Amino acid sequence: MDRGYVDFARLYTLQQASAFFVTRCKRNFQFKRRYSHPVDKSTGLRSDQTIITTGVDTAKDYPIPLRRIRYCDTETDKSLIFITNNLDLPALTIAKLYKARWQVELFFKWIKQHLRIKAFYGTSANAVKTQIWIAVCVYILVAILKKRLDLDQSLYTILQFVSVSIFEKTPISEAFSQEFDKTRKSDYDNQLLLFNL
Repeated sequence: MDRGYVDFARLYTLQQASAFFVTRCKRNFQFKRRYSHPVDKSTGLRSDQTIITTGVDTAKDYPIPLRRIRYCDTETDKSLIFITNNLDLPALTIAKLYKARWQVELFFKWIKQHLRIKAFYGTSANAVKTQIWIAVCVYILVAILKKRLDLDQSLYTILQFVSVSIFEKTPISEAFSQEFDKTRKSDYDNQLLLFNL
C-alpha cells in the first residue's frame, strides 16, 4: 500500500488477521534496529533489518517487530525504504511486491470498468463479498482462456462474446478462430436483404 495510508493501528489489525503488508516508510518514522540480516548488494538491496517502533503512538499501536528493507531502484536511481510484517520472504521479493502494486491497482480498475456489478442479488456482507469474488474469478478464468488459447482479442471482447454465447455448443477454441468466423458468415450468404441500400 502507499505510504499515505500508513496507520499502525490498521496495520496491526492486518497482522492479527494473518495478512501481510508491504508499504513505504514515512520520513519521520521512528524505530530501533534489533537485527541486521545479510543482503546481496548487487541486487539493489542495501539493508534488511528487524526493527521495533519507538514513536509514542506507533509503539502502542504496533507493539511487535517489523521488517525494514532499504532498496535502491536502478531504473529510477531512487532509494526506497519498505516496512513489512512478513519476516519469511526474501528481501528482494518484498521489494518486487511493492513494485508490482501498480499492476494490482490496474487489475481492480479493470474489474470496476468491465465487470460491473449493476445490482446485488443480496445485500448482506457475505452476499456482496461472494458476488465480488465471483467477478474476480470470472476475470481470472477469462485471462487464463486468453493465455491458453493465445487469443488476439482483448479480455473485454472475450468476456462479451462468452456472455452472449454461453449456451452455444461450439468449443471456445473454434469460436475465436478465423475459420469459424468465415463459416458463420457463409451461413447467412443466402439471406435476403430487408433493406436494399
